[in-house]
Amino acid sequence: MPSPEARPGVEVGAIIVAAGQGTRLGGADKAFLPLKGEPLLAYSATVFQRSTLVDVMVLVLQEAAVARGRALARERGWWKVRAVCPGGERRQDSVRAGLLALGPSRWVIVHDGARPLVGEALIGAGLKAAKGTGAAAAALPVTDTIKVVDARGLVRRTPPRQGLWAAQTPQVFRYALLQQAFERAADGASADVTDEAMLLERWGHRVRVFLGAPDNIKITTPGDLALAEFLLSRRDG
Repeated sequence: MPSPEARPGVEVGAIIVAAGQGTRLGGADKAFLPLKGEPLLAYSATVFQRSTLVDVMVLVLQEAAVARGRALARERGWWKVRAVCPGGERRQDSVRAGLLALGPSRWVIVHDGARPLVGEALIGAGLKAAKGTGAAAAALPVTDTIKVVDARGLVRRTPPRQGLWAAQTPQVFRYALLQQAFERAADGASADVTDEAMLLERWGHRVRVFLGAPDNIKITTPGDLALAEFLLSRRDG
């Protein structure tokens, strides 16, 4: 099918995915967990709202939180928010819902709403890194020794750390490229993927890595929430 044309004036769109169940946080809706008195979602959404590189964005939330998300966008004056839509059962379903709600643009940035300390510099670095291949992902070189372990808890092998990177978001793609990757996976035969870069990797497309940030942590456990609060306090101080 022909590549979709970007809407006039829309160069870069962003999808902030915050539809997770927060299982390790007691089943709380992570998007609205309080972090220093603010909803977790507000941190990343505010960065994308302020970025001069981003034209429009979509917030993807749990279905029960959509109305609350729309109210928050109005309250905060996030005029770039084109839509607040419900996510799906899997992460890839949520991102695809966000892609449809966003509509065509030249570039699309996918970011986890559970990463509240993203900075504008990472957005710019991602867009720059994606220009050559059409796809780029923030990541950090692995410093720990990694063990591959089987279902019985036995170590099967220890891969060399050289060349191992821990993926983060934001991840940046040409809109048409990401749309095509989702179409190829739409037959239902695709297994779960943990990020959008993995969708393109399975297709055989090259994905460039750009340097992420050590404080760009993902909130998964109560300990992560406490660490984020410390990092924000240090940054503000």
